[in-house]
Amino acid sequence: MQDSEKLSMLRTLTRSRDDDATLLSYLGMAKRKMLNRLYPFVNDRTGLEIPERYDDLQIEIAIVLMNKRGVEGEVAHSENGVNRTYGNGDIPTALLAEITPLCGIPE
Repeated sequence: MQDSEKLSMLRTLTRSRDDDATLLSYLGMAKRKMLNRLYPFVNDRTGLEIPERYDDLQIEIAIVLMNKRGVEGEVAHSENGVNRTYGNGDIPTALLAEITPLCGIPE
């Protein structure tokens, strides 16, 4: 999936009015977090890409990051029947668990 398609899907799913640069930043942050999980033993991940099968997951992770704007790491919050609790400000482990880390001998 092209970045423009991911951008369009992210905008549609979030109904965001953010500019393209902001949304692309969230997609980039999601990509970096996924690459950290995908290639845990590679120090320089420059030029590495996410396999196509994880495109939808990248969008889901970008949505999680967008939804935590302003409340990163919130431990508890209750207001008008809405309760929020975050153990940390990072990506839920359930999403990262969908990524199978690649291991091997570095060349």
